Parts: sequence; C-alpha cells; structure tokens
Amino acid sequence: MKKLIILGLGVFIFYACKKEKKEEIPQSVAIAEYSIEQFMDNENAFANGFSNDKSKVLMTSNRSGIYNVYTTSAKGGELIPVTKSDSSSVFGISYFPEDDRILFRMDGNGDEIFKIFLKDSSGIKCLTPEKDVRALFRGWSKDGKSFFYGSNERDPKYMDHYELNIADFTSKMIYQNTEGMNFGGMSDDRKYIALIKSVTTNDDDLYLLNTETKEKIKINDTISGNSPEDFSPDNAAFYYTTDHNAEFSYLMKYNLADGTKEKVIAKDWDITSFYFTRNGKYQVMFTNEDAKTVMDVKEVATGKNIVFPEIKDQTINRARFSRDESMALLNIAGSSTPTNVYSYDLSSKEHHQLTDVLNKDINADHLVASEVVRFKSFDGLEVPAIYYKPKQATADHKVPALVWVHGGPGGQSRQGFSSQIQYYVNHGYAILAVNNRGSSGYGKTFYKMDDQNHGDKDLKDCIAGKDWLAQQDIIDADKIGIIGGSYGGYMTMAALTYAPEDFKVGVNIYGVTNWLRTLKSIPPWWESFKEALYIEMGNPNTIDSVRLRKISPLFHTEKVTKPLIVLQGAQDPRVLKVESDEIVAGVKKNGVPVEYVLFEDEGHGFVKKENQLEAYSRILKFLDTYLKGSGSEIIKDQKAETKPEETTP
Repeated sequence: MKKLIILGLGVFIFYACKKEKKEEIPQSVAIAEYSIEQFMDNENAFANGFSNDKSKVLMTSNRSGIYNVYTTSAKGGELIPVTKSDSSSVFGISYFPEDDRILFRMDGNGDEIFKIFLKDSSGIKCLTPEKDVRALFRGWSKDGKSFFYGSNERDPKYMDHYELNIADFTSKMIYQNTEGMNFGGMSDDRKYIALIKSVTTNDDDLYLLNTETKEKIKINDTISGNSPEDFSPDNAAFYYTTDHNAEFSYLMKYNLADGTKEKVIAKDWDITSFYFTRNGKYQVMFTNEDAKTVMDVKEVATGKNIVFPEIKDQTINRARFSRDESMALLNIAGSSTPTNVYSYDLSSKEHHQLTDVLNKDINADHLVASEVVRFKSFDGLEVPAIYYKPKQATADHKVPALVWVHGGPGGQSRQGFSSQIQYYVNHGYAILAVNNRGSSGYGKTFYKMDDQNHGDKDLKDCIAGKDWLAQQDIIDADKIGIIGGSYGGYMTMAALTYAPEDFKVGVNIYGVTNWLRTLKSIPPWWESFKEALYIEMGNPNTIDSVRLRKISPLFHTEKVTKPLIVLQGAQDPRVLKVESDEIVAGVKKNGVPVEYVLFEDEGHGFVKKENQLEAYSRILKFLDTYLKGSGSEIIKDQKAETKPEETTP
C-alpha cells in the first residue's frame, strides 16, 4: 500500500475534460456567508468502541476546543466528559474488554511522543511513563487479559513489540526490533508476527516471524507494494495486499501450514484494508475508488453481503464492530456533509445517530459537494483532481481560485468533508485539489512518476491545474493562487520560486523548504523508513545533495515575487520551525508582503480550535487582500520595475 512520507494536509471526483459538452451555467445562488467561528463550531467527533455490555460508546471530540474523551449511550444522547484537558489533545483508544475502564493516548502539544493512559474510578494513570519514549497501542489480546503496544524505550530508532498484563500492569517484550522492521500484526495464538521492511516508498518486503522457532519467512518473491492485513480467526492463514504484476493492490491469502498462496479478490482500484471481526463472523474490506472510500462486508459462512443503513449522498468510510460482532459503529459522511457516528444493530437493523456535528447556524444546502475532474498536463498525462465550485459563482460573477496540494509526497486529496475548504468556498473561492503525479490511489506507475523529480513534473501538473481553472467560465483567470501543507507547502514554495509568475499568491502551511535539513532531521522513530525515503527523495549525505539543494526553495528565495503567508507549529518534529523561520526571512528581503503565523503549542497539523480559528481566518484575510482584492494588483505594479527572471522547473 502506498505510504505518506511527510503527513500533511489531507483533503479529500462527475468526470470532465476539455472536449465534453459545456453545461449551461446556472444563475447565481444566494447563500449565507458564514464566519470561521461558525465553521469551526462544526464538531469533529469519532467513536473508539463499545463498552463491554454495548450500552455505551467511547468517543473522542473537539467540542471543548481541544480533543478530549467522552462517553455516550449506544442509542444516542449527551456526551459525558471523561477527560478535561485544556492543553494537550487527548484521543480515546478503547474501553477495557470486560469492564468500564478506559485507555486513551496523549502527546506533548504535537511532539508525537505518545503515551498510553488508564482512566478508572481512582483517576488517571500513565502506563508508559518513560521520558522521551513513544508508545503506540497495537490491539487487545483475544482473551482481553492484556494489550499490545509498540515502544522505542530500548532504542529511540526502533519500535519493539510489548504486551502489558492488565491484572498488574506489568509489561514484557515479545519482539525486539533490531532490523528496522515495521509491525504488521500478530496472530491470535501469538505464533506469528507480520513484519514489513520498507524498500521504497511504494515497495516493501513482507515477512512472517515464527515466535516459537524464531524462523522468519519472506512472503513476497519479488519487489512490490505489500501490506499486511489480518490473520484468519482460526490462525490458519495470513491475508495481505500486493500490487505484484498489477497497477492496484489486490488481496492474497497465505496458508501458514504449507506456504501456498492464492488470490482472493482484485478490483480496478486499491484494496486499502481487509480484516475479520473478532470471532470471524464477518470480513470487512475497504477500497479507494477514485478518491472515495467504499466498504464491503460479507458474512464469512454464507458469503452474503451485509446491508447497512443508507444516508442520502453519504457513504460509510469506517466500521468498528463490538467484540461479540452483534453491533457496529459507523462513520458516515459526504463531501458536503461532515462525518457523523452511528451505532447499528446487525440483527434488528436499527441504527442510532450518535453525533450531529454540523453547526446549527449553517444551512446544509449552502455547503458545496465536490466533483471529480481530470485534465491533461504538459506532457499529455491525465491528472485527477477534486473540484469545489462556489454556489454564488457564474460566468457573469467570476470568482478567484486556489490550487490545493495535498501532503506527502505520496498523499491523495480525497472526497470528504473539510470545514476549512468549505469556509474558503463559502467566501467565494473555487478550489481544485490536484492529485499530481506521485499521488497514491491511481496505480503504482502514477505513484512513482515523481521519484527524485520533485519540484519539476509534479509542479507542472499543478500549473496545468491552474491553466484548467483559468479556462472555466466561472473563474477569474487573473486571480489563481496555490495552497498546501507539508509537501503541499513545499509545492507552494516551489511554485513561487521556480514558476514565480504562474500563481498570484502562495499559502505555505508547515511546508518543507530545505530538503537537506528535513531529510537529515527526520524523527528517530522513522529509522525503519529512512532508506525508502531516501530512494524517493534522494540521500542528503551523497551526491544527491546537489539536486536536493537545487529543488529546495530556501536557497532561491530571491525568485519570489508574489505575496506569501506561512503557518507553522513550533513543536513540529517533521518539518522543523526553522524551515518556516528562514523562508520568511529570505522572502522578506525581496520587499514582498510576507505574513508569518506561528503556534507555540502545535505540531505537524493544527488540532486546537483556537489555533484553527486564527490560522484559517488569517489565511482568508490574506487571500481577500492579495488575491480577491486589490493587494495583488499593487504588488504586481511594485514589482513590474524589477522584471524578475522567470524560472520554470
């Protein structure tokens, strides 16, 4: 399965091309214009599992302004606070299997050094208290008497596999990771552990470790994209996905007794997830179909498809089953509808909506659904994108637009709800979320097209997206900017640096600007992935450093001629604060308007509502000034005398 390298802004396709018949442009629609406070009052809430008796559900929500843990009735009702943090974000893990104790995780304001905590009647206790040690929950044992977690306590670079006994909270190491492997699951009988060794950012070697004999079996015969999925409930087989001899990942079964393999199912899109419910009654599969999640659940004994509730214009993008497999928690959403959680009884077919996250002040009819579009890039390559059109836009009332670039490299803009995107669209900005070459979800050939070519052909895809926007009847072709986070932030700076006249403004959200430093300073727990990352991006310790310096915007800031806003979290362990500090300082020397928004209590992504309000409102104000308003024209006039050299990748 394709991997995100530098996790960034993930956004979320009606097929269009230049030759299709033009649709009649509708009359302008009168809609209310909502404030950022109203949009950010859309709650983000998700379920972490049922209580043992299925009467309650553990929830995580940001309704307090920061993520905290709550409980609610499985039939809906009030969310009751479990934690009341006002600083670090708290995320639920699960109830204990046989009682109402709760597990949750928390890091230090975005530093990604997660700890696992217990909440019981006596209070809160950290179960993994070691300083500067990262701990990640990896599931409950079949009998519910212990849980598993990964920790880099022994060596900061490697995540070992531990089991923690919930009777006395003692832990023991089950697997010592000395070879830079990634954990891929363990059979219920604990005989086999699935391990992944990254070869490239797309390709992995897949192994099964026999915990009794210590024998390690390699599953794949050739280099390909492989991902562990699940062991069968009877411990007889191991399921994994692979793209061997194919563009898209398909499901395979490996029989543990004799090592034989068989193809289970293949589709025209990537199978992204497959698992069995606890006792094996159901098998659950998810596919990524043109940037949209599709779920398929079958009863194993009969092969019968299970029917789930249908909500208009919405789909199920996640399912979590109770331990006895009688109930499920469903995430249901659309591109213009935020995700709500439902409980579903598989026997009675009754479902209950547990959340209603859309702010009551917002008229749902004023929100915009996305469309899938495709356009030709400079070399004829067809590039997919997700398009959001303001309802007030017409051929007589043209609007400015933004090319939106996802995180990664290797990410994908997907169909899904984003309060941030809806906010900008509501205020009259069209958005084209481009899935440039190198994006996942469109086959491994497309995915590999930007290897060691970043800031060149991937950027040209974004410029082609800008050109496509400029041809649309409702778009003001002279007012198109570029926005992105992490890798998308890099693309913003690459655009302003290497194609300085193509976009009118740039919005850089914790974007990489110096690949040499970023690749040398990746968090220690990414050690198992470092070599694969170097294959895609280049090794900063070799001759690759020459090219990495060439594609790093920090060393070419004199080229920037357009207004820029930069946003950064001071605790970010992936893209360091110094990246943004230095790009801002460099661009300011050109006399170009530069705004810098720094959050001391955020990491790689802004999760606190207070900070989101500030960040997104500052971006809109910047866009209104320099893209929609006259500010961009003033800058154009100021810079006309200098006639900066045009640079293309």
